[in-house]
Amino acid sequence: MSIAQKQTATQSQKLMIFVLSMSLYGLATLFTELIPKFQVGVVEFSVEYFLFIPLTLAMLFDPLSAALGAATGELVFSEIMLGQFGGLGELEKFLTVTIGVYIAGRLVKDPRNRALVGVAAITGTAAQLLMGTAVDILKVQLAVEDFEAVAGLPESVFATEGFAFLNDLLFSGILFCLLPTLYLVPKLYGKIEPLLGMAPRTPDSAVSGISPKALAVCAVGFVCAIVAELAATAGMSLIDWEAEWAESGTAMAVGMVAAAAVAIIALLVIKKNAGKKAAVN
Repeated sequence: MSIAQKQTATQSQKLMIFVLSMSLYGLATLFTELIPKFQVGVVEFSVEYFLFIPLTLAMLFDPLSAALGAATGELVFSEIMLGQFGGLGELEKFLTVTIGVYIAGRLVKDPRNRALVGVAAITGTAAQLLMGTAVDILKVQLAVEDFEAVAGLPESVFATEGFAFLNDLLFSGILFCLLPTLYLVPKLYGKIEPLLGMAPRTPDSAVSGISPKALAVCAVGFVCAIVAELAATAGMSLIDWEAEWAESGTAMAVGMVAAAAVAIIALLVIKKNAGKKAAVN
């Protein structure tokens, strides 16, 4: 098998990347629910997400598998397993997370290039946050949702949402997305890929670079996210479910155990497969 062939993930390898991203990011999102928020004036210090997990996997492996896995993990473990599901309202976050992580993964041609990894990490994070900000602004502008002014800021949806975007990007975006990704990607490069039977990504890899077709698909996905969120906010969420035990301590514990179990099983399967391939070679 040639290097080029090894760099292109098989369906089974993509599935393992998906499951690993889903379980690890799902577990991480549950942990963020336990971290308290602090507010100083109009500035809020909160951990929105540990996006460095899918960002790292997307830059080392197949970007789409890692992106879809992360979005699915957040939906399954931090929403459904906590006893709540917002129907169409969940689609907006699912699509924007997928697009942001996918773009970041495609931007990295050489994971050893720290500058490129940093630019991709902050670009993917900013893209996800910016899409969410644009959707929130549209909801107010189209009178689907009432505007809630924030004391200390101009009474403008653009100022309020713009400040929230910068707040999240400069705090969570740098501390929990950019810096960990910047450390982990070059550190894991060349060490984790053989476990999946893949060669490390190189500048001529098929999974790097963003084509006009990929950008068009991302744009369509963003439009779908807008439509879904507007419909959900207007009362057409289709399925809106919340259990009596929603967000309880028991539900949180069960979700964490389930996510951890899936992650451990995935890691054991990867290790077992790697051992078999090493024995054959």
